[in-house]
Amino acid sequence: MTDAQTDAHIIEQVKKNIEAEPYAMFFGIKILELTTGHSVVTMKAKKEYDNIFSITHGGAIFSLLDVAFGSAVNSYGTVAVALNVNINYIKPSTAGDVLIAEAIEETRSNRIASFSLSVKKSTGEIVATAQSIAYLKNEKLPFLV
Repeated sequence: MTDAQTDAHIIEQVKKNIEAEPYAMFFGIKILELTTGHSVVTMKAKKEYDNIFSITHGGAIFSLLDVAFGSAVNSYGTVAVALNVNINYIKPSTAGDVLIAEAIEETRSNRIASFSLSVKKSTGEIVATAQSIAYLKNEKLPFLV
């Protein structure tokens, strides 16, 4: 395989495995776009995700962000895990809102990568922003071995 074919294969396998993950399936999270170091994912907020104030629970929003982050950081084909994620909840979401999360790699070294993350409603309104730091392991993703 050429490098471009290898990269495309890695991206396709990451997408396939993340969308098949039971937790992502529970929330109905789908990957809209995935390239090396960048991901856009979506889910529709449901009443079942509400907190006591009848707005989307912060944990559900965080889960969407985490899938965007996880798919982007692992898009290189090697294992990467979160060291830290700082999230800011800006505006509430309610059942029926289509939420879109984006992860953008800002820096990457041999062992550490940082990402800017955001969640927006389909209307463009910002729901949450976050910064994340990942630890990059020196091993292939288990489904690529």
